[in-house]
Amino acid sequence: MAAYLIADTLLENPALYEEYKLKARPLIEQFGGEYLARGGQTTLRETDLWSPTRLVLIRFPDVETANRCLDSTEYQQILPSSKKSARRTAVVLEGL
Repeated sequence: MAAYLIADTLLENPALYEEYKLKARPLIEQFGGEYLARGGQTTLRETDLWSPTRLVLIRFPDVETANRCLDSTEYQQILPSSKKSARRTAVVLEGL
């Protein structure tokens, strides 16, 4: 069953974040991840619990693969550049 990584990102250092993106994309794709949305126009309809800023949506083959990607040594090595350049909330959601 597919899984979706949903990340909400507030950029604090866009140049450094670009470096993270260049490294993250091929790694995510190596694990079967497919970018479905990345920072596009967002219309907020209800915000009682959450007011997203910049959303990224990535589909993985399943939850296990998504978590394996995010827990991988390779991803953990590039994650600090993301944390230095942005504040994020990330969720892996099992889908249909």
